[in-house]
Amino acid sequence: MLARVLTSANIGIDAYLVEVEVDISRGVPYFSTVGLPDNAVKESKDRVRSAVKNSGYTFPSRRFTVNLAPAHVKKEGTTFDLPMAVGILKALDAIKNDGLDNFIILGELSLDGRIKPITGALPAAVMAKELKKKLILPMENTKEAAIAGEVEVLGVDTLSNLVEFLNGGRAIAPATGDAKGYFESAEHGHLDLSDVKGQGSVKRALEVAAAGGHNVLMIGPPGTGKTMLAMRVPTILPCITLDEAIETTKVHSVAGVLPPERALVAERPFRAPHHTISDAGLIGGGRIPRPGEVSLAHNGVLFLDELPEFKKNVLNVLRQPMEDGRVLIARAATSLSYPAEFMLVGAMNPCPCGHFGDLHKECTCTPMQIMNYRSRISGPLLDRIDIHCTVPAVRFRELSSEAVAETSSEVKKRVDKARGVQAERFKDKKVSSNARIPARLVKKYCPICKDSMRLLETAVDRLGLSARAYTRILKVSRTIADLEGAKDILPHHVSEAIQYRTLDREIV
Repeated sequence: MLARVLTSANIGIDAYLVEVEVDISRGVPYFSTVGLPDNAVKESKDRVRSAVKNSGYTFPSRRFTVNLAPAHVKKEGTTFDLPMAVGILKALDAIKNDGLDNFIILGELSLDGRIKPITGALPAAVMAKELKKKLILPMENTKEAAIAGEVEVLGVDTLSNLVEFLNGGRAIAPATGDAKGYFESAEHGHLDLSDVKGQGSVKRALEVAAAGGHNVLMIGPPGTGKTMLAMRVPTILPCITLDEAIETTKVHSVAGVLPPERALVAERPFRAPHHTISDAGLIGGGRIPRPGEVSLAHNGVLFLDELPEFKKNVLNVLRQPMEDGRVLIARAATSLSYPAEFMLVGAMNPCPCGHFGDLHKECTCTPMQIMNYRSRISGPLLDRIDIHCTVPAVRFRELSSEAVAETSSEVKKRVDKARGVQAERFKDKKVSSNARIPARLVKKYCPICKDSMRLLETAVDRLGLSARAYTRILKVSRTIADLEGAKDILPHHVSEAIQYRTLDREIV
């Protein structure tokens, strides 16, 4: 007796089709699972056996062989429980449906036959949509899967109900999902840029960073508002698009961090890992590779507070995703790729005590301590941060002022306008913002006049800037020009962009 059921598994954030083949034959009672299963898949035989029995069906003492094809790819997780149980019941003739090839089935089984939620439902739905198959999965995952659109998503809560449905004795209404509704109901929080007193120059730097998707580093004494400013960066970023939201949701779904009540990530993510995080936690990895913080921040903001307190090897792994917008996790068995196109916002003190350069408090650090502290951020990493800005101590006059500061919505209007210019400029290219302009296209999209070239040449020679820093200045200049609505990059655009690179000489 042989049966075949279709299911799916994930590689990175994309799903691939898996065929669950079940063969039942005479012989010594045994349950064998082949096709490179991991421990969780091997243990499914006990869950499946108990679930089938407790759902009222007979589980005979026969030899069961379950093959998961393609057999050369390692299978992991508990999503194979339900398709294995369906395949066994089909082989035992308890399921009469001959059209199982029209369904992709996945779900975890409890011992009493209940079907538990899984991770990675959205990638499976996208694959089912491409293959024009119906998707059967746990009831709790239906809202998430329905976001893919144009796919029939059927939610089930118990194994017995699924068998009744497949035998034609029960009707299941397809789940519906309205992505627009999730955007309308998204909670953008109570944060606003106007909450921060003073710091006009820093707010300007963050506006430039948001307009071009540039990485930014804030340096200043404790209590000057660095963390407050960083937390409000998402409020001035352009609203996330549907395509970006789906891709971001796929990452969160695969990582298992998508809340049950939140079927779609309808806001730009803001991730702020603690400085004790490991390199695998930041970049992704582990025994079973999972997305790290850089991927969870995809299409959003990655905030690293107290930047020098992070381990140096942890910071250095940021260099490749900051440049490429993707993370490649290579293992002996397989290599996985996760998207990681994020905006890095860093914050740090100027020295260990935090008061170097502070006009009101004396610094107690020695020159050697300051040098060692700042050297924790390597030159190559600093090169990849487009904008460095000093966050000075706020004076009492500014703190006590009743003047109303510019709100996030006002800044966001200018950012949206600049991003609109970039969208038109790059409409035929796979470039999302000025910060992502490939090196070969910098000269095309960031041409400068002779006066600007002389100014830039002087800055490069005096500050000892690298070739990468040179291209970063051009990209930031392009963003500043876009904010002004200028077609050409003028000398004062370049001058402001150079101003954001002066910390190279001080920190390296």
